[in-house]
Amino acid sequence: MISKIIDEDLIQKAHRLLQKCNNIVLITHEHPDGDALGSALAMYDYLSGEGKRVNVLIPDEIPSFLQWMPGAASIVVYNQNPEIARSLLGQAELIMFLDLNSLERVGAMASFISQLTVHKVLIDHHNHQEKPLGHLEIRLPQIASTSELVFRYICRVGAFEKLSKDCAVCIYTGMMTDTGAFTYNSQSEEMYLIINQLILKGIDKDEIYKKVYGTYTESRMRLMGYVLYEKMEVLPEFQTAIITLSREELDRFEHQAGDTEGFVNLPLNMSNVRFSVFLREEDEIRISLRSEGDLSTTKIAADLFRGGGHTNASGATFRGSLAEALQIIKEALPKYLGAQKDESTASGEMPADLSTEPEDKKTESSE
Repeated sequence: MISKIIDEDLIQKAHRLLQKCNNIVLITHEHPDGDALGSALAMYDYLSGEGKRVNVLIPDEIPSFLQWMPGAASIVVYNQNPEIARSLLGQAELIMFLDLNSLERVGAMASFISQLTVHKVLIDHHNHQEKPLGHLEIRLPQIASTSELVFRYICRVGAFEKLSKDCAVCIYTGMMTDTGAFTYNSQSEEMYLIINQLILKGIDKDEIYKKVYGTYTESRMRLMGYVLYEKMEVLPEFQTAIITLSREELDRFEHQAGDTEGFVNLPLNMSNVRFSVFLREEDEIRISLRSEGDLSTTKIAADLFRGGGHTNASGATFRGSLAEALQIIKEALPKYLGAQKDESTASGEMPADLSTEPEDKKTESSE
């Protein structure tokens, strides 16, 4: 049996609000991943089935390996159609944020949204949040994906029978991608009870896996080989691997949105690595952190870059240079992964907070 972990009062307030509003805009974070799109498109499918006028709005383009998702063709991309996006926002009675914990994460449309006085609802599972985003928030960091929270919400309002196969596909895609195909943050028994229910709705989980992880382009495969052979630095004394990619290197391999998805997980396949760092130079420095065991990437991301995420998967952005970001990471490693030299960390106790950079070089983000 799946427990009712979302507070009943929150469920009922959100349900009444969504019933009252007929024009709804769903928004997720920039550089959308499988959980961002999965949760937004699942909610899009559900609310559309309830007779609502629903639009999904994202800051930038959909990665190529997720463009097959049901409903993806209807998404409005802000940086491609800003006037249409602002018009939709201006007409909305309610804005729902999914899978983000800071207005900064919606990119260029943040200032426009901040001026709107419409109802705002948040459904999210991230830890770090400086101030509320919505008038009503369903936020449970202990849940592995926002897509799982969407499933739980739909069930709690008595709409499981109405949940379509397309909706189930989107939910499963989000759950799968935010756990690295169920290789981290995936020990919950209830997660697999939910997957069983999604299979009963007709999803083909093997086909979904193939579409997400088995449709690489030649340039992406060559970039992956380059990353592993040329760009992965292993620091065995800290059980750490670090990958860096400059803008020039990304351009050399004809980088497209989503091409580097999952690269940060690759070093964890080595027996002597428990912490993986991936730094890439895009519009700003994008930082992805992954770990094994009880090593908290959330704490490291928050301490060093005001980022956030989950115990084993977190991220941030940085406004300095690639070299500066790399230096911050390397200088911090003894504090977090010097267990063999520091008895205080051998028991799992986390060292004191670290803050080495001025505030104007840090900016919040999360995976």
